[in-house]
Amino acid sequence: MKSLKTFMISVIVFVVLLVGVGFTLPNSAHIERSVVVKAKPDVVFPLINNLHGFMRWSPWGKLDPHMTLTYGGPEEGVGARLSWSGNASVGTGSQEIIESVLNQRVKTTLQFGGYQHASTATFTLTPQGEGTKVAWAYDTAMGNDIISRYFGMALDGWIGNEYERGLATLAKLAESEPEANTTP
Repeated sequence: MKSLKTFMISVIVFVVLLVGVGFTLPNSAHIERSVVVKAKPDVVFPLINNLHGFMRWSPWGKLDPHMTLTYGGPEEGVGARLSWSGNASVGTGSQEIIESVLNQRVKTTLQFGGYQHASTATFTLTPQGEGTKVAWAYDTAMGNDIISRYFGMALDGWIGNEYERGLATLAKLAESEPEANTTP
């Protein structure tokens, strides 16, 4: 009986500590990776600003080649939408371009199935010599959800590696594109 009481007290203390520590964890996460692409911003930008182009280099497209993709809104820029449904590796969700600044920045909102908070992904293009530095950032809020806060601690490892793979594929794709003509 005494060992059961000790066990129960230990479990209660553990749960209280787990919850207490959970509330001290950050309620948001920021992950960012970048690559220098040997192509001008006007070559890289269309591969990001058009969600069909995005799926040509997205690391998640390779995780489930049979996932269902549904496009909506304009072909590119603000309002372009992509919804997906796939295996357990990709799940379900949607992405919409909410900001587009020609050859400089694309910002999307992401909604993942079963997750109440929307996230954002921002692509920033900065000319660098004869190429372009592409930074891909992911920002999400976890609110007061303690489990999400614990998951937030692991996001960099999960998403960061995929971002690096995606950026490497984007660089290869952009570097193989013919130079875009931006003269009027």
